[in-house]
Amino acid sequence: MSMPMGIKERLSTYFQSTTSAAPLAVFRIFFGILMLISLARFAALGWIEKLYLEPSFHFTFYGFGWVKPLGGYTYLLFVLCGLAALMITLGYRYRLAVAVFFCSFTYIELMDKTTYLNHYYFVSVMSFLLFFLPAAAYYSLDVRRKSEPAPLVPRWSIDAIKLLLAIVYFYAGLAKLNSDWLLEAKPLRIWLATKDSIPLIGSLLKETWVAYAFSWSGAFYDLFIPFLLWYRPTRGLAFVAVVIFHLLTRILFPIGMFPYIMIVSTLIFFGPAVHERILRAITRLGEWLGMVPVSSSVSKVPLPSSHSGDAIATNPSTLKIGILTCFFALQLLIPFRYQLYPGELFWTEQGFRFSWRVMLMEKAGYAQFKVVDGESGRQFYVDNSEFLNPFQEKQMAFQPDFILEYAHYLAETYRERGLKSPQVYVESYVALNGRGSQPFVDPTVDLAQVEISLKHKNWLLPFSDEIKGF
Repeated sequence: MSMPMGIKERLSTYFQSTTSAAPLAVFRIFFGILMLISLARFAALGWIEKLYLEPSFHFTFYGFGWVKPLGGYTYLLFVLCGLAALMITLGYRYRLAVAVFFCSFTYIELMDKTTYLNHYYFVSVMSFLLFFLPAAAYYSLDVRRKSEPAPLVPRWSIDAIKLLLAIVYFYAGLAKLNSDWLLEAKPLRIWLATKDSIPLIGSLLKETWVAYAFSWSGAFYDLFIPFLLWYRPTRGLAFVAVVIFHLLTRILFPIGMFPYIMIVSTLIFFGPAVHERILRAITRLGEWLGMVPVSSSVSKVPLPSSHSGDAIATNPSTLKIGILTCFFALQLLIPFRYQLYPGELFWTEQGFRFSWRVMLMEKAGYAQFKVVDGESGRQFYVDNSEFLNPFQEKQMAFQPDFILEYAHYLAETYRERGLKSPQVYVESYVALNGRGSQPFVDPTVDLAQVEISLKHKNWLLPFSDEIKGF
């Protein structure tokens, strides 16, 4: 079936339209700076050693068991990633820099599943997207090294970043439309009550109505903020809401650099004039610090309109269209994969990751592993601290794929220690969002014989309650 001419014409017009390159340049600079700070912070806090080098065992993502820490070379991996972030900031050999950053950063995050956070996933998918965008076409060392700046870029290249941010926010909002979040104000009611030592607002955080206010406002914020940012008349107030929301979450919860990443990312919704002023401010700062500015002409170049000036090629290639179409299709579909599995999502966590479900669970567990010698019948309980650090053990105790992978590791370890047919059983209890502990794994199942796969985990015991919603 051929596409109606009206749609074809509109798409052609859209892909041929251009706009100022300044928003992409500002996004590239701030993205690179924040990534450089994040990596430096990670190293300064000793987390490279603690999370990747000290543990003798690492939990892996399905299909990526081959991704392992590199011993002492892990430090070099972080250095390489940091150098790539610096090159992105400066716009120096941009395509190479963003490719190296995506590969190195994603490798770091794949080394141990224990460290998974939504904003690490966001950084990986955003850096993948940036590879296809002309973010170094303006105010970059590549421009000074090769040619004059192209003050115009395809409009779709900026809209692509806006679309990804809108997906992140909107899906985070959809995920909050569940009975625990809206009707019970959980887990916020649990968490906020422990923050009473915060100056000025601490006493308020113990009030139940405050937890409900935070829960409902958080859901509405995530659902509507991308539309309010996209709509010019509400953009200014929406950005104020973005700043307040993310600074407040930073005060209340230890979530690292994520609030700052989201604040600077949403600047992309503003028009070119705002970004030109930011670039002029960066130039003045560079001059004040005695540094050679990336583009000494930025303060002299008039703001380009969308119909004048030089522009890079607008129409993306068929290959690029195909890749980006698949990319966004996956971003839209992956969060719904939980529908392929039976049972309560928060209990089984089948399809939970990579779906922008942010801070929705307070989950804690206890897991005691029993190893049985299949030949002699001898049995003993495992001291988890022999193989896992406290952080790994805490995460393992309530996540089914962690439990299964650890059981396989125990079977292999004790096979190497002389047991010919080791069987591994687990006695486990998990508490979810303030409910009492419930049995989690069928204690009669030998987990060493259960295949590690994406199939439904039928060895989990059913959740005794129901959480309604998305």
